[in-house]
Amino acid sequence: MSTAIKTGSVESQSIDNPSLKYFKVPSDFTLESGTQLQEAIIAYHTFGRLNAKKDNVVWVCHALTANANPMQWWPGLIGSTNLINPDEHFIVCANVLGSCYGSTGPKNFNPETGERYLRSFPTLTIKDMVKAHGLLMNHLGIDEIFLGIGGSMGGQQVIEWAVESPDVFKHIALIASSAKSSPWGVAIRSAQRMAIEADPSFFSSSPKGGWKGLEAARAMAMTSYRTDTAFNKTQAQQATFDEISEAESYQRYQGEKLRNRFDARTYYTLSQAMDFHDISKKYKSIAEALSRVQAKALIIGIEEDLLFSKAEQSVLADGINQSELHFINSAYGHDGFLVEAKAISALLKNFLNKHK
Repeated sequence: MSTAIKTGSVESQSIDNPSLKYFKVPSDFTLESGTQLQEAIIAYHTFGRLNAKKDNVVWVCHALTANANPMQWWPGLIGSTNLINPDEHFIVCANVLGSCYGSTGPKNFNPETGERYLRSFPTLTIKDMVKAHGLLMNHLGIDEIFLGIGGSMGGQQVIEWAVESPDVFKHIALIASSAKSSPWGVAIRSAQRMAIEADPSFFSSSPKGGWKGLEAARAMAMTSYRTDTAFNKTQAQQATFDEISEAESYQRYQGEKLRNRFDARTYYTLSQAMDFHDISKKYKSIAEALSRVQAKALIIGIEEDLLFSKAEQSVLADGINQSELHFINSAYGHDGFLVEAKAISALLKNFLNKHK
């Protein structure tokens, strides 16, 4: 796999993923913690072309375990025949710092030591991710973003960015997200990190360390991503003396599936970054922070979401000057932000038509 990268350059990866590009941050990247990250790399995808007016940019921010290709994980909303499409829009999605899909993260080698970061990777925040997005935006020659959109951790990035750089966005769409991580959300994610820590290999020097803990963490996460209705309907078969239940089989499958494509230290790092999310850190209150947003905002909540409550969506809508709030039903709960693309597309289309 070719990863030749020059400072400020755009390079395609090898035949494994020819559309993935890399941007090397020109100087040391100072994190919110004060730690400096050397030779930081941002992996990203673009689809379509920037038009002459530079007013057709759609910036997609991804959630916890996603990559930088929204065509893969947001079908029905983003694609050649969808509302957000490369014929009309210049679509950008950057892999967040700390991830294992191309941007600098725990699996990368530390230039200072020549060893993989692993558990020594510095603490990240949503603000750090957004700062990296801003550098990439400037590198791509983008002055304004027509639409910034994201769900869950992706929505946290969009609102952080819209607060800190109010003149960047014309429109934002926040789906199943929040202005500040709730104690409930922190509790759920910290329990998952405890599961990862219970795997002794997490603290080893193996780049695959923590994989059994990751499986357990993912299984735990699924109970907050979905609903009891969904599990009771689709995993109804009970256990027997000879066979485990459908519910247990499904949970084990989900854990193994994530283990095969993700990384335990990455999961640990990014889930912790979500815990630190609070747009009011520099301000007197969340309301003061949200009042800085100049973009017209669409907030979409999911009625059955166990992870990001309806009240959290109302906080966003109440605090942003030009906003509208809608709720959709989904038996998938929080995962509805990925699954209910048709309903989200309808709301987004109507919103954009009203605010042309």
